[in-house]
Amino acid sequence: MTKRTAPRMNSNRHHRSNNAVRNSDSHALALVKRYEKLFAWVRWFYPRAKGVPIQYLLYCFFPQKILMINRSVPWPVHFTSRILFHGRISLGNACAPGMAGSCYIQARQGINIGHNLWTGPGVGIISSNHDLDDYRYHKAADPIEIGDNVWLGMNTVVLPGVRIGSNVAVGANSVVSRDLPDNVIAAGSPCRVLKAKPPYKGPDYSRI
Repeated sequence: MTKRTAPRMNSNRHHRSNNAVRNSDSHALALVKRYEKLFAWVRWFYPRAKGVPIQYLLYCFFPQKILMINRSVPWPVHFTSRILFHGRISLGNACAPGMAGSCYIQARQGINIGHNLWTGPGVGIISSNHDLDDYRYHKAADPIEIGDNVWLGMNTVVLPGVRIGSNVAVGANSVVSRDLPDNVIAAGSPCRVLKAKPPYKGPDYSRI
């Protein structure tokens, strides 16, 4: 009897914990919405940050626009991250690659990103490798393609020419060296599909 009830108790505790986290997130989102108009001026400095919550723009504003760290990048970037060739990055709504700390985004060969990309700290998106015959040069590659509603976990590296579908979650410390289809959870080095991912339930950022 004990063996039967223990999992149920753990399940109830997990459910209560999830509710507490969700309530905390809901409170934070309500505060952001409340003060959106007060700080709307900051969006003028970030013309390619449509759908990115205002608190992230405010957090990045001083080091990026006053101290001039990644100043020319038109979306919020953490002061410990680095963006190269930002003009060759196309973004959808609710995207700010490099907003998490210690990210490295190199778009020499182009990076095309859909709506609602989330990344953990330390993520690398590298569109071109050095030529192994002469390290001074880079090799040609197709642009990296990333779909809508994608999560790249902490320290994930996306290599040149990779295509990641929509509604994809990639686990931490993964090396994405091959294409990933839509609607999957993937992880590993090299990254591989682990299982199917249910439909994304968040907002449709293509409509904002």
